[in-house]
Amino acid sequence: MVQSSVLGFPRMGVLRDLKKANEAYWADKISQEALLAEGKRLRLAHWQIQKDAGVDIIPSNDFAHYDHVLDHIQLFNAVPERYTSQKLSPLDEYFAMGRGHQKGGVDVPALEMVKWFDSNYHYVKPTLQDNQTFSLAQDPKPVREFLEAKEAGFQTRPVLVGPVSFLALGKADRGSSVNPITLLDKLVPVYVELLKQLKAAGAESVQIDEPVLVFDLSPEVKAAFKPAYEAIAAAGDAVPKVIVATYFGDIVHNFDVLPAFSAAAGLHVDLVRNPEQLEPVLKQLGPNQILSAGVVDGRNIWKNDFAKSLQILQTAVKALGPERVIVATSSSLLHTPHTLASEKKLPSDVYEWFSFAVEKVKEVATLAKAVTEPEAVKAELEANAAAIKARTDSKRTNDPAVKERQAQVTPEQHNRKAPFDTRYAEQKKHLSLPLFPTTTIGSFPQTSEIRVQRNKFTKGEISTEEYERFIEKEIELAVKIQDELDLDVYVHGEPERNDMVQYFGERLNGYVFTTHAWVQSYGSRCVRPPIIVGDISRPAPMTVKESKYAASISKKPMKGMLTGPVTCLRWSFPRVDVHQSVQCQQLALALRDEVVDLEKNGIYVIQVDEPALREGLPLRKGEEREAYLKWAVDSFKLATAGVENSTQIHSHFCYSEFQDFFHAIAALDADVLSIENSKSDAKLLKVFIDEEYPRHIGPGVYDIHSPRVPTLDEFKQRIEEMLAYLKPEQLWINPDCGLKTRKWDEVKGALSHMVEAAKYFREKYANKA
Repeated sequence: MVQSSVLGFPRMGVLRDLKKANEAYWADKISQEALLAEGKRLRLAHWQIQKDAGVDIIPSNDFAHYDHVLDHIQLFNAVPERYTSQKLSPLDEYFAMGRGHQKGGVDVPALEMVKWFDSNYHYVKPTLQDNQTFSLAQDPKPVREFLEAKEAGFQTRPVLVGPVSFLALGKADRGSSVNPITLLDKLVPVYVELLKQLKAAGAESVQIDEPVLVFDLSPEVKAAFKPAYEAIAAAGDAVPKVIVATYFGDIVHNFDVLPAFSAAAGLHVDLVRNPEQLEPVLKQLGPNQILSAGVVDGRNIWKNDFAKSLQILQTAVKALGPERVIVATSSSLLHTPHTLASEKKLPSDVYEWFSFAVEKVKEVATLAKAVTEPEAVKAELEANAAAIKARTDSKRTNDPAVKERQAQVTPEQHNRKAPFDTRYAEQKKHLSLPLFPTTTIGSFPQTSEIRVQRNKFTKGEISTEEYERFIEKEIELAVKIQDELDLDVYVHGEPERNDMVQYFGERLNGYVFTTHAWVQSYGSRCVRPPIIVGDISRPAPMTVKESKYAASISKKPMKGMLTGPVTCLRWSFPRVDVHQSVQCQQLALALRDEVVDLEKNGIYVIQVDEPALREGLPLRKGEEREAYLKWAVDSFKLATAGVENSTQIHSHFCYSEFQDFFHAIAALDADVLSIENSKSDAKLLKVFIDEEYPRHIGPGVYDIHSPRVPTLDEFKQRIEEMLAYLKPEQLWINPDCGLKTRKWDEVKGALSHMVEAAKYFREKYANKA
């Protein structure tokens, strides 16, 4: 019999219940006991959903109050001393690492947070010391949650981040130089002890995630798998059976590592992202090993094409037999919304095209039955085929006018009218900017009042005129505060925007929208990605009205704010029937019209954000990566190249690890780049010197993901570090990212220190001159 399994389930709940509970705890509105009780309620509900769907292998330890990697940092007592020394409760220590802590005499920043592979989910990076030790936490979370499930009648398979991936995804702390993978010998015994405790608790099998197997691995990381898994195998029957899980790519290039898993019960591979790896993987499996076939997409919302999936599964069953095949999600369902049943406003003709987490667990169970008992699920198979055909035949997907415009795009449309030196000379004269100019990345706090008024407007409780006047008042407030702070380039604060992608999607043809399809991005931060269902075009200006009004009441340059084509694509649920490069070019053409309209209306600094550019980078070097960079860069340039030399184009990027594709960053030809950098080593900026980067750069000087307000000295120290790698005339001073999630007192405190620090260096370098 073919079994079914889910690699992980979304944590937030139907109505973002976990987000609300976490934030209530942080605001001292509920107790620790109440928060933990809500976490337990959600876990029990999610296990029940999977059991009711008929899933055979249900995961545990996939739940996290903030992040699953952060869970492991605390699980292995790999918490840096700056947190342990504060004597916080375990829960508060956990949140301090995730979001910082500035309360009750304790002042510690958060650990670095980066994207989880090429997804929009963020994980907290293990941060390790030269003298690092590991030990198993008392009452280990994976054991506790396994027993919790067992007591409630659920036999689960605990999920762990594997020892090699945990270390390979970590980094040395500031002041340390340790290569994390060299700590393997210290960490593996702790894993073995954890596995023994899980076996003693009754766990029959465990899912150990080693997603780094999809990367191009260094020799040191490759060599680490053998001793790690030999040590686990040496424990014999004292530990559960191990299923090694990989996802987000193929593992064919790392087949030389697979002998390390010879004692493992099975291997999971992602057959959505790379179905072509099936045949070679089948040949690599040992005589009794199980294949967990990831055929239900854990990263997108389209209904599974049962006919295609069954072809893959039947190939596997023919090679191995039904007892050695498990039908699974391609990855954790963490990256998908909770349930389609909550969506009451989707157009009826597209509703049946989609499948969210609750629906996907049903797909997994249906496919497992369909492999050997198709008659038992005949009705489900027929309904699925009808839905797939309806989407294929739909007229929603094709707009001849969009295709005609794409066919007329020329190479010249991708280039600015003059090189940077010429442009900057005109911009300097036009904008009158000082040395070390200060700005923000775009958004200001989305207060409860803004959310309430937006909700009233959406429900029709206030008129368009009332809502627009409210937005104007919020813009006036943002401009007034920037006047008081004495920033150099202003933003309007984006009070009218619900999300940096959804807002634009709602104003473009080719999108549909949900009401409750929230997906966790980090911590309690959730996003509601729009869905691309057809060809994309801009029927009318999207941001001009608000930006023009802001500029009319501002005494300094006002920056127009747009989300770039790559990010609009990556932070939507894209089509699967058209290549992403085609969708990205359509977005670029729509944004090109918006950029030109902003300039026509007196906006001469325009920021086109591309925080997802690196996220979209294929995980391995080679032709696929270069092809991606070509169409991604072309799309950005197509969107931004239609303006005059005197108009300054900015762009914003998440993370500063650009070394492996710096040529593409340079090719964007943006006048100013701002990058998320506050928790990264300033040495990463050295690439801008090494590559003789000529344009301007704004490395983030403080972490906006944390409520903590850095001191003036911290700002000065950070800017001093940057000046070791950047020329003064290149450097802009700005936060890491937008300030949407912060409170006004936090924003004012941090920005006032930031501006004061910039003025200090401005005076210092003016005196040098």
